[in-house]
Amino acid sequence: MSQTYLTTQELADRIKYDARTIRNQMKDTVLIENIHYIRPFGGRKILYVWERIEEDMCKPVMSAINGMSLQ
Repeated sequence: MSQTYLTTQELADRIKYDARTIRNQMKDTVLIENIHYIRPFGGRKILYVWERIEEDMCKPVMSAINGMSLQ
């Protein structure tokens, strides 16, 4: 299976977030190493796996859905 690897800036452009927000607030809380991003060859550079991120972004948030009242 082919995967699309993105830099932080490329990911920011796709999801319309600031690159600093991804680095400082989302990395290691929402985006998890070896699931959503990798460090090729054990280095410092980070590459994000677009297919994994897109999949998780599109999942419904059950707590929000369960908390909504139907009118």
